[in-house]
Amino acid sequence: MEIEREIVVPEAPDEVWEALTESERLEEWFASEAELDARPGGEGVFRWGDGDERRAVVRELEEAERLVLDWDDGGSVAIELEMVEAGTLVRVVESAPDFAPALEMRALSLEAPAAWTALAAA
Repeated sequence: MEIEREIVVPEAPDEVWEALTESERLEEWFASEAELDARPGGEGVFRWGDGDERRAVVRELEEAERLVLDWDDGGSVAIELEMVEAGTLVRVVESAPDFAPALEMRALSLEAPAAWTALAAA
């Protein structure tokens, strides 16, 4: 299953890129604890307060433009940034081999606008 979402964040692409690739910034909006080695082949570990943990490997990275992570469950997420007049268009395409995780990702994507608003205010 594949889920696609687009949102315009009222920040410059460099600022959004930092929020996607710097561990401290990821902890502001994505996970309770985040470790990401933001380079091709780099690994990431994301932990949430409920004890959930996900691991990923960076498959692709084009500075301030594109980040692709392969999740340990066989899924992946591709995040692309594009400068637009109102800030940065963020396009996220996430795929999952199982139906249940994809539904969970869809629920999280519905919460994305609030998370990005908090990110912009940080």
